[in-house]
Amino acid sequence: MTWTLAIGERCYSSWSLRGWLLFDAFGIPVNTVSAPLYSDGFARVLADFAPARTVPAAKLGDTVIWDSLALAEELADRYPDAGHWPADPARRAAARSMAAEMHSGFTALRSYCSMNLRTAFRDVPVPDDVRTDLNRIERLWSQADGWLFGDYSVADAFFAPVAMRIAGHDLYVGPNARAYVHKHLAHSSLRRWMEIGRAVDPVLDAYTRDWTETAWPTTTTKD
Repeated sequence: MTWTLAIGERCYSSWSLRGWLLFDAFGIPVNTVSAPLYSDGFARVLADFAPARTVPAAKLGDTVIWDSLALAEELADRYPDAGHWPADPARRAAARSMAAEMHSGFTALRSYCSMNLRTAFRDVPVPDDVRTDLNRIERLWSQADGWLFGDYSVADAFFAPVAMRIAGHDLYVGPNARAYVHKHLAHSSLRRWMEIGRAVDPVLDAYTRDWTETAWPTTTTKD
């Protein structure tokens, strides 16, 4: 039996990206169904994932999980060798704390800079509350030497859309944080997600901005 995951459009749904990475980046097979954002089809797709009201929502038989943090913990329990959390207790506690902070925080950045994997911007004005979020993110990422806790973990999956917001809006962060952003840009799972999204997703007018458009940053390094 294979998991089924309900997602929104790949280019825009940051929560869907987190949920999908919890499978793909850890080698767990999953089938996806699209719940198109801002459409009548969204409720129709999610009807098969009741009582879920948002994406990502995952289903295996009669089991339904409709929160990304709950999904991370459930998959870690079911697939203990997949490596969702660091094996070291201290690192695992820190990774869980960082994932939880991402799950509930950084609302200024997330509201101001929506994830848009189709269109990149430059010369984006940065309000004070967004800069405060970026400063906190830089502090959390300061320990990264490659991934945050050595091997790729749930914490990295949760911060992947943040890295895409920074890259896609050309937001200034210091060298260590910039290297971490490029680590995500090179990640094979994320690259595959972007390629599929750009091939199949419609352009959503809700993500149009007046900022100057530019080419998406690329990296020649692969994970």
